[in-house]
Amino acid sequence: MSDAGHEPHLFANRFADAVGPSGREPDRDRCRCVGHSAASRPATVPFHSERQDADSPGWRRLLMLIDEAAADGRAVFKPFTQMSPDERRQVVTLPPSIAGLTQVKHLVLYGTNLVRLPPQIGAMTSLEVFEPYTSHRLHWYPYELTRCARLRDSTVSTRVLYGNVKFRAPFPQLRPVTTATEANFTRLDPGTWGADAVRTCSVCNGPVDRELRQVWISLRIATDVLPLLVNACSAACVAALTAPPDGYVPTPHLGGPDLVQPTTGA
Repeated sequence: MSDAGHEPHLFANRFADAVGPSGREPDRDRCRCVGHSAASRPATVPFHSERQDADSPGWRRLLMLIDEAAADGRAVFKPFTQMSPDERRQVVTLPPSIAGLTQVKHLVLYGTNLVRLPPQIGAMTSLEVFEPYTSHRLHWYPYELTRCARLRDSTVSTRVLYGNVKFRAPFPQLRPVTTATEANFTRLDPGTWGADAVRTCSVCNGPVDRELRQVWISLRIATDVLPLLVNACSAACVAALTAPPDGYVPTPHLGGPDLVQPTTGA
């Protein structure tokens, strides 16, 4: 009850127009792979291994919506509000064509079934507001997001992130270095590498054709500290990474069960 003479304060729902139409079936899969507390935190976690079905109606619909947004130069892009529940559930990543969304300032990915984002998001150079809120299967982000230099505001469900300060969820184990003779970088298992292909370096944007060095690093992106996956072409590019903020693993690392994370929040 409110005090006499005082009207109750009503808070606006920021995401009231970010939700697509509902249906009989869920529009996303449930995910508990990082746990939800220190007690439920697993010792190890894998990457989500789903591959995108490029023949699904949801994928084709998303491609069309991206082409439309690129053509009309819109500033706000909320593609999943224009998709059916079945279509939304069929999409587990975004296509490389998001690189064409150079006029988009506000990207809304609320409540999606996404498990990864492509490095091409770094080409969205006008991006100022990034909202993947309640996309609970997004546990990490590509390092290329740091190229969005105008990004100033983000809304992320931080409790589902690897290394989050709430209960320090573990990071998937990475390999220290892989040569082109050991793996075909254009045909990778996303359950092992976090991507089905790595062609360019996250740091220098040069080709990854001789060796691949993957590391984790936690950096502040707009208003949130995010775990970022770096696909580097050399040890020099790994060495060029900036230092993480206090309260996070202080250097680039390979993740895995032996990683020692800070025990206190940032």
